Amino acid sequence: MKSIRKQPDKVIQLPEPSSDGGMSVEAALAKRESLRHFTALPLTLSQISQVLWAAQGITRNWGGRTTPSAGALYPLELYLALLDGFFHYIPHNHQLARISDSNFIEDLAAAALGQQCIRESSAVVVIAAVYKRTEQKYGRRGERYVKIEAGHAAQNILLQAVSRGIGAVTVGAFHDEDVRKVLGLPSDHDPLYLIPLGHARK
Repeated sequence: MKSIRKQPDKVIQLPEPSSDGGMSVEAALAKRESLRHFTALPLTLSQISQVLWAAQGITRNWGGRTTPSAGALYPLELYLALLDGFFHYIPHNHQLARISDSNFIEDLAAAALGQQCIRESSAVVVIAAVYKRTEQKYGRRGERYVKIEAGHAAQNILLQAVSRGIGAVTVGAFHDEDVRKVLGLPSDHDPLYLIPLGHARK
């Protein structure tokens, strides 16, 4: 397993997200499907920008986001594994903070029971939950609200991927602790979803 070399000073400013992709919500819903085989072609920075914005992007002056959140507490954290590094998404600045230069995709695939869809992907979005942000207001009910929110974010990713010509599939079968160790996630960041992305192989 590769070791993480943390580089918090390296930040990538993502392109401004577009609010007009040229595809209706109805068309995206009709075309959405789980795609598990990808080419080696990497995603563009613009495509990455749109996908992350769709999941947790800022849409209101007061900080409201694309995904509804109980009490507007936003307990989700998005991470992105690419072939050339591992990143944390910063919604307020629409930036990627580089955590590591290492490629963790193969290790993520191993943590996810060897699933080929992850191994073939050029990007994997990791949705992690910080339950205490929501539980401090809603108590034990907060866990349910957080998981509902993760579903909202994942669906946003899937529909945005369709509208941008990207293949995607949601993965919930993985060993939580293995994913946390591979990525070096903080102890209070619980991984809920892995979403491999890429250009679908015909």
